[in-house]
Amino acid sequence: MRNVVIGFLGTQLDAGKKRRWRPSVQLCAHPDFPIDRLELLYDQRYSRLAHGVAQGIASVSPDTEVLLNRMDLANPWDFQEVYGKLFDFAQTYGFDEDRERYHVHLTTGTHVAQICWFLLTESRHVPARLAQTGPPRGEDTPNGTLDIIDLDLSQYNALQQRFDLVTREYNALLKDGIETQNPTFNALIDRVEVVASNSDAPILLLGETGTGKTELARRIFELKLQRRRIKGRMVQVNCATLRGNTVLPTLFGQRRSAGAGAERAGLLREADGGLLFLDEIDELSAEGQSILLHAIETGRYYPAGSDHEITSRFHVIAGANCDLGARVAEGRFRADLFARLNLWSFTLPPMRQRREDIAPNIQFELERVEKSLGQRTGFNTDAAERYQRFARDPATLWPGNFRDLGASVQRLATLAPRGRITRAMVDGEIETLRTQWKSAETDADAQLVAEVTDAELDAFDRVQLAEVIRTCRQSPSLSAAGRTLFAVSRAQKASRNDADRLRKYLDRFGLGWDDVRS
Repeated sequence: MRNVVIGFLGTQLDAGKKRRWRPSVQLCAHPDFPIDRLELLYDQRYSRLAHGVAQGIASVSPDTEVLLNRMDLANPWDFQEVYGKLFDFAQTYGFDEDRERYHVHLTTGTHVAQICWFLLTESRHVPARLAQTGPPRGEDTPNGTLDIIDLDLSQYNALQQRFDLVTREYNALLKDGIETQNPTFNALIDRVEVVASNSDAPILLLGETGTGKTELARRIFELKLQRRRIKGRMVQVNCATLRGNTVLPTLFGQRRSAGAGAERAGLLREADGGLLFLDEIDELSAEGQSILLHAIETGRYYPAGSDHEITSRFHVIAGANCDLGARVAEGRFRADLFARLNLWSFTLPPMRQRREDIAPNIQFELERVEKSLGQRTGFNTDAAERYQRFARDPATLWPGNFRDLGASVQRLATLAPRGRITRAMVDGEIETLRTQWKSAETDADAQLVAEVTDAELDAFDRVQLAEVIRTCRQSPSLSAAGRTLFAVSRAQKASRNDADRLRKYLDRFGLGWDDVRS
């Protein structure tokens, strides 16, 4: 098998101007690497040097055939020109891998040429190994050093394994080390890892209360820190707590002026260089949404009471436990802000759709409680079986998701005598959870009705009116709400004035459309 080397003429190195070492000449002088043919690419401006190098090779290796290939480059630092001409050279060369073993000499040529050689070799447009030479390091290497690199060798599987290991470490970070089994959730985490590692665009986390949006946002922040995509801190904002005159000063800061309060920097300024997590963003006021959109897009905004813009660059993660698209359709959320946030959207599945992940999450919560209590705690065998059977039962809906699970495990561990959770304790905890969930359902209806009327209502009317209020708040008009509420009975009536039927129903309680929508 004949050895063939292809490489550029080194306009500086091959002239012997540095250390009197001429890499193209010395390459052919290595006794353990005989070269049968050297294809030397040169520019017409350096024709004299190219012929001089050919003569030098003939003196140190008479058996090496030197072929001079003219390749004129207007700008050897122009990636497009260099890659294009090397690609054309490779396409017309006529490689014969059955008879010849090819190598590309990386040492000579510009950095751009070296990058192009690597790309063409890695893609197999040039079926060659890489030859990298270096100047002499002592009497043992009079002709310099020589390293042969084969991009197809199996030894590089170790490098791929290292990359895979890092990816698994990032995945474990995003999952807080929990060995999750749910395929939907694992696929979501894989995608989040890629996006968070490679994109600075906003991320939208959707999901029910307690599905882990806040925890995932914190872990995305840690991942971005490790990948050096951000340098600042994470600033968390619960938009549901921003009301009235507090919205603008809290988010965007405030300058001391007539009629204004104390001067404050604002949370967007504190997030400069870091990450801003906007939880429950659907609760942000219309004015706040407008200014926030401008700040996200431009990195600039005006603090309250100021005539001068502030600059603050930050990554954004927004969280919501509702359908933001539906809020946009209802006119309750800005469409342009939603479009800006919705480039990367991830919906976290609720706990009832991740039954296979309940056991590792119980263990995770138990270990977290152990750290806070300073003592080891565990389930008795029968207690563990009973608790996991209840937790994974399809009839157990976990309305608060992993937040409910965490609170439940904390109660059990805190009350456990001598660090052991018994079957009797589990039975009591199950009863506690069922009572809490039933009470929460009742209170939700009562609270919703109390928002629109203080009249005393029968339980039947309270439940029915609460459902009507929910439907009205999710519908863009009175007619649309009526069509939803009377979808079955309307088909049996000659007159289908759903809006009038709904208006008469609300009038029974002294309510109108605006009352239930506010």
